[in-house]
Amino acid sequence: MTLNGKAAIVGAYEHPTRLATHLSVVRLHADVAKGALEDAGLDKGDIDGYFCAGDAPGLGTATVAEYLGLKLRHVDSTECGGSAPILHVAHAAEAIAAGRCNIALVTLAGRPRAMMEEAKAAAAAAAQAGQAKGPPKTALKAPDPDAPELAFELPYGPATQNLYAMVAKRHMHEFGTTSEQLAWIKVAASHHAQHNPNAMLRKVVTVDDVVNSPLVSDPLHRLDCCVMSDGGGAVIVARPEIARELSRKSGRPVVMVRGTGEAPKHGMGGFMDLTYSAAAWSGPMAFAEAGVTPADIQYASLYDSFTITVLMQLEDLGFCRKGEGGRFVMDGNLISGVGKLPFNTDGGGLCNNHPANRGGMTKIIEAVRQLRGEAHPAVQVPDCQLALANGIGGALASRHTAGTLILERV
Repeated sequence: MTLNGKAAIVGAYEHPTRLATHLSVVRLHADVAKGALEDAGLDKGDIDGYFCAGDAPGLGTATVAEYLGLKLRHVDSTECGGSAPILHVAHAAEAIAAGRCNIALVTLAGRPRAMMEEAKAAAAAAAQAGQAKGPPKTALKAPDPDAPELAFELPYGPATQNLYAMVAKRHMHEFGTTSEQLAWIKVAASHHAQHNPNAMLRKVVTVDDVVNSPLVSDPLHRLDCCVMSDGGGAVIVARPEIARELSRKSGRPVVMVRGTGEAPKHGMGGFMDLTYSAAAWSGPMAFAEAGVTPADIQYASLYDSFTITVLMQLEDLGFCRKGEGGRFVMDGNLISGVGKLPFNTDGGGLCNNHPANRGGMTKIIEAVRQLRGEAHPAVQVPDCQLALANGIGGALASRHTAGTLILERV
């Protein structure tokens, strides 16, 4: 069954906070749900499907539905990290096409930054009281003790930054990619973030700024890495006839789901090739379903946990050939109004925010803004008709899931 034209995104909202000191996780979910409903012109009583992932507290769909007072007939709590919201939009379209629901809410929210600050404050208080025993515990999620891969991987000290650094190093070895080329991705993101009043990093940076920032994990520098932030976002997916009626009332264009794709990539029993991501599989599915090609895309929201993540997706989604990503991103080719493929015009995870350490939701939201013509005027793509959003959940060097959405303004 094709999902082309079976559902549309009718509401989108991004939480403005980047440090949620006085807000709970469930309150953040409620805030973004309220914002998306208001954006769509709907009431919570209109929602009959709800989608969330592991960032939701308690029992996930049940806990948040109870907190919001939702009466539902379909729920989905697919968990695949940062790509989950993109898969949720596809799953919502499936559920709508199957008659399981009419209007679906998708939320993401978290407060890792506030939790880190709280952990530091608690450790400082304990030290002052003479109770500190070792370094303070962080608020980051601990590995699942039942995960079968732990016994084989944990002794080698895997961490997010060094897993992505392995991919970057391999790409450099295979294709001659340079740190300066990766830096152009951060430069482009910073050119966009300067126009976003909510972005965490609004200063425009240069290639030299990036490559001269402290080395985090060779060859990745501090400015090659995304920010850590609190906040979240929500989108609402509805039947096409509902979307058209809402569009008639609001005067806004319909943002139609045209293509979807999802795929996991893992260790493959040791036959691991670090030169490509699961987007090499999810992307072709989405393009085939939409009936378009990479050359037709006018705007791309690409997961940017690190600069290398963006470069890999550009190649794997077909915007350039494998190994040519470094040359593709140079000289501002990703900057709106300058290059041929504007990306992450809100500043993305590299400069704007990375709520709950999961960036897929904000990729959808900025794509919706572009298609509606509601991005900042300085970065708005003229007459944007086709946009792509891609997410990566997990780690490129181990196991991850890619999700791809192709959206059209109609």
